[in-house]
Order: sequence, then C-alpha cells, then structure tokens
Amino acid sequence: MKKIQMACCLLLTVIITITSCGKSNSESEKNASGKTEIEFWYGLGGTLGETMEDIIGSFNDSQEEIEVIGVQQSEYDETKKMLQAAVASDDVPATALMGPADLKQFASRGIIESLDEYIKADKDFYPEDFVESFMNYCRLDNKIYALPAYGTTQVMYYRKDLFEKAGINPDEAFLSWQNLGEAARSLAVKENGETSVYGWEPMYGEENLMDIAYSNGASILNDDGTKVTLNTKEWIEAWEFIRKCIHEDKIMTIHFGGDGWEYWYKTIDDVMQGRAAGYVGSSGDMADLDFTKIGVHIQPGFGDYPPNPYADALTCAVLKGASEDQKEAGFKWLSYLTSAENNGRIAMATGYVPVRSSVMEDSDFQTYLQEHPWASVPIEQAKIARPNFIDPTGGKIFQAITDAGDLIEIENVSAKEALDKAQKTAQEALDEYLAKR
Repeated sequence: MKKIQMACCLLLTVIITITSCGKSNSESEKNASGKTEIEFWYGLGGTLGETMEDIIGSFNDSQEEIEVIGVQQSEYDETKKMLQAAVASDDVPATALMGPADLKQFASRGIIESLDEYIKADKDFYPEDFVESFMNYCRLDNKIYALPAYGTTQVMYYRKDLFEKAGINPDEAFLSWQNLGEAARSLAVKENGETSVYGWEPMYGEENLMDIAYSNGASILNDDGTKVTLNTKEWIEAWEFIRKCIHEDKIMTIHFGGDGWEYWYKTIDDVMQGRAAGYVGSSGDMADLDFTKIGVHIQPGFGDYPPNPYADALTCAVLKGASEDQKEAGFKWLSYLTSAENNGRIAMATGYVPVRSSVMEDSDFQTYLQEHPWASVPIEQAKIARPNFIDPTGGKIFQAITDAGDLIEIENVSAKEALDKAQKTAQEALDEYLAKR
C-alpha cells in the first residue's frame, strides 16, 4: 500500500511540475516584451549550473527577439523523466540538455527535431568546428539531432599531501588498478578495526566500473552485436577487485543514494576533508576542488592493459513538439550556447573538455591552461578515450549493468553472481531488440 501511495504521489508531483513548468503549444509564444519565450531544461548543479545560468542571462541580454527560461533539474536522469512526462502530456519545452544515450532514445522515437535544415540556413554556423568524436554523439541515421555542449571524462583526483606522507609516487600508483590497490592499502588508516581514512573512493555507479572493466580488455557486446559479454573473465576480474577492496579489505568505499548529485558531493567532501586519499570523478569537478591540495592523473589500466576510460558529450537538442517559432528560436539559443566563446567559458569555469577545435587555439584558453596545468589532464585523457556505449535496447542493457554494480558495490555480492544475472537479463533484452528489427 505504501508503494502505491508513493507512486501516486510521484505521478501527481510530475503532473504538477509539468503543468507549472511547461508551456502549451496552443498558448501565446510571445511574452510581455514581445519576445519569443522558450524553455531550456537542464539537470546541472554546482559551478556548472551557475555558469549555465550566466550564459542564459547573457543570451537574453544580447538580443531582443528571444527570452530563454532556464528550468533546472537536480540531475540528468531527472531531466529525462521530466521530458518523458512532458511528451506524454504533449507539453514539451523547446530545448533540453541530455546525455547521448537519452538523445538517441528520444530521437529514434521521433521526439527530437533534426537540426540539419537550421544548420544549412545559418551561414554563420560552422559545424566542422566541433570535434568529430563529440559530434558523432549527436548524429543518428546521418542526421544531426543535437549539438555538443561540453565533453566529459572521469579522471583520478588525489591528495598530494597524503600520497607524499605515505611515500607513494602518483605516477607509479596510477600505472594500474592493482598498483592503486596496493597504494590504497598503505594510504588507508584503520583504528580499532574501523577505517577512518580510505585509501581510495571509486565513484558510485556503473560508469567507473565500466571503465575498469574496459581497461581490462572487456566489452559489452561481441563484434557483430548479437551477444552480450558481461560475464567474461575480464568483467569478473575487474569488478571482483573492486568488491574486495570495498567489502573485504575495507581500503575503499563509496557513497550512494540521496537527492540528485548528493552522493557525488559527499565523495568529493571525503577527499577535501582528508577522509579519503583520492577518488574518481568528472573533469567537471575541477571547479569544486582546491589544487593546492589536489593532484590529477589519467585513469590507470588494469594489469598489463592500457587505460580505456570513456569520454562523451552532453548534448542539447530541440524538441519536435514545440511550435515552429519556438524551434527556430531554440536553434538560435543552442547556437549561442555551443559557440566557441561559451564553450571556452564552460571549460575554464568547470574543467569540462572543450568540444570545439577553435577553443584549443584560442590565446585566452592557452593562457588558462598554462596557469591551470591540471586542466590539461582530462583533455589529454579524452584523446585516448573510447566512445561511451550507446545501448541499442533503449537502456535495458545499461540497467542490467547498473543493477549488477549495485549488487557488488552496495550488497557485497560476488562479481560472478552479479554479472551472471546481468548477462541473462541483458541478453534477453538484446534478443528482443534484434527480433523486432
């Protein structure tokens, strides 16, 4: 009964939120100032959220035709859920920020507007300036459905003083995950059988776990995309390593749960307050870190394998359900947001990876990198990174991986048991998808 009541409350909350945030296509698109009013939904917090607010304000002040209303959610996944509810109610925002997997899912369902005609009509828009690897996330069936706003990859942040005190060379510690495990054992502080300082904190969730597995030669699908490969020795070996470090050796730990990005900021706080010697985090964490204390390093490989972390782009799209005037205004807003000037602005404010080639050639950005050398680490890692996996089943394989990660990181289930379960669930989802094709 409680679950039913909670579900009803959640549904009511979503309906109320959509009703209050959304603008029906039948309503007037002009505000009191005569501007075309559009909404931009984004699940950002911290410095990046503040930077996005500033860019929205700058755009609104720069011209007299369009007014962008920023509607902020707590995280990317909340934006996705809100968009699904908005589509169901036929009351969508004009524009939204989303990850590439969500973009593909929405675009394949006909929810996202293709930008090709808008790009062709704008002689001042230069799509070739976008880094190709990031732009690829925005394409589906040879059409452009979004523009990359910024690139992201997860790097290693560590306490320089704790490493130095323990006599650990970071370059040696980050040669492999096994080396880091030994370093974490030396860095961890235990008192009366309890760990008071952890040697390392992986970031909760499937992404860091996937990076470790890929850096052990793993893959999610076989070469022809017909078989899921989640319970191979490469996966099991990598994930069992993390399980033992967390639950048996107690030299590592994770934070999970809470609202939005709460678990993420708790992880950062542990390192900044000296309760952990380091963690794996987004390049965008740089704005929240003190680099008099913190060092940055590229992710390690596993065993003899080289590093194989992911790098992808957060994308911004126009919703097909908006009116023609709103869609045209939406493209102008997204062109401004993803301009080289604002792309560099986001990168310098947050540490996210630039998605425009011209940003790297800008003299101000080059000066910034000279003054903030740690900001070069995610850029260098992005050069060797793999594209993130795009789930052909619309998220079912990813969900199986997420559930397996929870079993390992939270419930101390063996990697083999968790991944065997994920393998079965994911293969069934893939078979169903392939049968429909």
